[in-house]
Amino acid sequence: MTDAEIKQILETSKTVAIVGLSDKPERDNYIVAAYLQAQGFRIIPVNPTVTAILGERSYAAVADIPEQVDVVDIFRKPEAVGPVVDAAIAAGARVVWMQLGVVNHTAADAARAAGLAVVMDRCMKVEHIRLL
Repeated sequence: MTDAEIKQILETSKTVAIVGLSDKPERDNYIVAAYLQAQGFRIIPVNPTVTAILGERSYAAVADIPEQVDVVDIFRKPEAVGPVVDAAIAAGARVVWMQLGVVNHTAADAARAAGLAVVMDRCMKVEHIRLL
């Protein structure tokens, strides 16, 4: 994915479901979510073990989110990405974003085949700071 494509995603996306978001402020995923929220993104935590994170209701799965999501941002091990991507496709998300260290080519190919943009092995916060 080119810088121009990533920049366009960041500029046109408003709602980000963050899969694997922790309620622990010292965790990278929490820091990224707090940053995105401070930049005006609506974050939707996806974590079945907590009820709310950063003032937003947490959902057990992407399929449980009752509103349209632009980006599904994945903080999970690469082997756990496939079902998350399937849920993102079913939910009508526009983008699947796999964070740093998260690489799953099979899931990425499935997302692309379904018409979703795919960003892989990049941090949404880092890219936002770098490009915007």
